[in-house]
Parts: sequence; C-alpha cells; structure tokens
Amino acid sequence: MTRHDRPIDETHDPGLRSWVDSANTAATDFPIQNLPLGVFRRRDRRESPRIGIAIGDQILDLALCAEAKLLDDLSQSVRDAAAAPRLEALMALGPSAASELRSRVSRILRSDGGIGDRHLLVPLDRADVQLPTMTRGFTDFYASLNHATNVGRLFRPDSPLLPNYKHVPIAYHARSSSIVIGGTPIRRPSGQIKRPGQVEPVFTATERLDYELEIGLFVGAGNALGQPVPLADAEEHLFGICLLNDWSARDIQAWESQPLGPFLAKNFATTISGWVVTLEALAPFRVPARGRSDGDPVPLSYLVSPSNEAAGGIDITLEVLLQTRQMRIEGHAPHRLSTSSFRDMYWTPAQLLTHHTSNGCNLEPGDLLGSGTVSGQTDDSSGCLLELTRGGQKPLVLPTGETREFLADEDEVIFRGWCSRPGYARIGLGECRGTVSAR
Repeated sequence: MTRHDRPIDETHDPGLRSWVDSANTAATDFPIQNLPLGVFRRRDRRESPRIGIAIGDQILDLALCAEAKLLDDLSQSVRDAAAAPRLEALMALGPSAASELRSRVSRILRSDGGIGDRHLLVPLDRADVQLPTMTRGFTDFYASLNHATNVGRLFRPDSPLLPNYKHVPIAYHARSSSIVIGGTPIRRPSGQIKRPGQVEPVFTATERLDYELEIGLFVGAGNALGQPVPLADAEEHLFGICLLNDWSARDIQAWESQPLGPFLAKNFATTISGWVVTLEALAPFRVPARGRSDGDPVPLSYLVSPSNEAAGGIDITLEVLLQTRQMRIEGHAPHRLSTSSFRDMYWTPAQLLTHHTSNGCNLEPGDLLGSGTVSGQTDDSSGCLLELTRGGQKPLVLPTGETREFLADEDEVIFRGWCSRPGYARIGLGECRGTVSAR
C-alpha cells in the first residue's frame, strides 16, 4: 500500500491548542500540529543526548514523559525507541511507529489533556540541539530542473541540460562524517584552484564559497541489499525532512569535477537543521508531482505510479537570508536573498529513494538524501549564489552597500522553511544557520 497520501487526522486539527502557550502563537514554527523530533542535551547538566519534540519555544523531553508513565500505552518497541539517544531506532520501525508516537504526544500536549506539567519541558534556549542521527550514508541529488538549467546555462548556454537529466535522477555520494548541526562554524576550505589565465593550479583557500538551499530527507525503515523499493512503497521508507545547506567551493569544484564529479569542493561541511519534521506532519501539504512539459520524456516505468503523480510533491516555502559582520555591527536584520518552493522539484522524494535502491543498493535508517538546490525560475528564487550572481558576474548589493559575488568571512547564511495552506495550521522547519570562519 502506498503512503504518499498519509491520512490527515485529529493531530492536524487547526483548532488544537496546547498548554504550552508559545505553541499557540501565529509566528511559531512548532505548533501542536507539527511535533518535530530532535536530539538535545540540557546545557546545565551532564547528561547523554536524549530525544525531544519541539513545541513552541520549548522541548518536550520524552525521557521525562517516560518517567512520568505518560508513554506506557505505547507499544514496547516505540517506548524503547523513544528512550534511545538518537532517532535511528524510531526511524527503523517505519511510519506506523511515528504515527503512534505522534498521536500520544499530541494528547499529552493538548490544552484539554489535563497534563500541563511544565517539568516535562526544557526551554529551547537552554538546550544544545544535537545531530538527530549518526548518519552513515549521505547522497546528494540534483532534482531541481530550474537549478540544473540555470547552472547549465552558465557553462553551456546553447544546451544547459545534459541529455540524461530528464530521464534519471542525478546524484553523487556525499560525505556523511562532515554533516554538522546548524550553528556550527564553517571553516573556509582550501583546495586546488586553477584561476583564469593561469597555466598551473595553486593550493589555496577558496575564493568562491557558496551555499546551496536544499531539503534533507531522512530514510526510515531500510531495505535489504539486493531488494529495490518500488515507487508505490517508497514513502514507507522515508521518515521526515530537515533543512540542508550543501556548502560548495565553486572554484575548487570547477577544477576537480571532471570526470568524476564533486569531491573536496563539497565534503568539507554540510549543515542541517536540528528538528526532523515527519511525513505525518506534512500530510496536509502534499501536492501533485510537478507536471512534465510537452516534449519531456515519460519517466521509465519504475519511476511512475499514480499515487506519486497525485500526491508525490510537498508544498514547502523556503527562503535564504544573509547577515554580514557589518550588518550585525550596524544593527541590520538578516537580508532575504531568495524565496523558492519545494513543490517545483522535477523529481519527487519517492522517486529519489526508489531510484537510489533500483540497483539493489541498501539504505539504512538515518541515511540522508539531499534534494539538490531548490530554485525557481526567477532571480529572486535562486537557491545559491552561483545562480544569483551569474557566476560572480552580477554582484549582489546589500543594505549596507556591501557587495557579494560569493561568501566572505563572518557571513552568516540562514535557511528557513514552512508549510501553510488554508484550513490548516502553519508549520515550520526551524532554521539552518552557518557562519563562515577564516581558514
């Protein structure tokens, strides 16, 4: 049975209110209808990482809920997974476990639930949010037609897309050990660079550091080696999403990428946001897969299913903001660079997972799939500076009068994302932040 159309149930009711007052404000990313999962430690205690759920400006501590016997009606497997120090055990149980936990936590947090115990909460500003999983596999896709076209046009104006793009989801295996949580400083990397007009390359710090706005997709239940996942079943193997910044050193990338693709230009850091929004929470915001234009090839049969066409997309609004050192000194708020939508992706999350496993590749709980840069068709919807500045030929002008072709030291990049639809509560993905530090 397909899970593209996960049920909208009582946990999505826009009329629900929480006894956590901050969860009832219009501006919060984490109302009771969201309930994203993460891993944290309280700053004032020496304790192991533990699983929590973001609610307003607080974290519901699942370990404290268990001590208060509030999780006793859950199945033993879900209780054990909720007590783990990371999310992989819960992810491995599949969507029914996530739904079971979501339903129980929703009842704990409702204003009419009669609990209202603030001792179960930890303020977000007193917690250190950790990586939600110890990800062993990270694959970065290239699923935005707009991004692929915009970038391709910089290098191949007459033929921006390579012949395979509309037939196959393009990806490369990225580096999992350098995934970091939002807020971690990003050290400017060095590598081989061949500058225009120079005969030989040099080894130096990148001069063209860029961000890439992506959605991260966490694998839930894995698949056995040699057993592909059919498209109709793909979302049984997807747990939830986060924001992802695929930092890129464009000058290193330009020199090293032929013939095997990105390497040192990408593997020095990938930043993710700390709260994993489950596919259950996203149910009200499912949309049809992006339609193919006239003349586009029909995907091969393993990448086609009626359920994917009907509801394979997710309507997520995304934005990129930048704050420079000078902006902070002068008191300027972060400056919005672009706004785009995840619903515009050429390939859906289910298609990415199915293609990844189509040769028998085994995915594991907690593996991460990057969507590729999310870009629209207009300048103000580009998901990276390479597009926004036309490869550095059209510098951005910031409110301070500063200009940027690529990122400077002490620049902070901020990603935000949210879902909204009439008749449902707005839910957010939180923020994904990273500040560039000098080499």
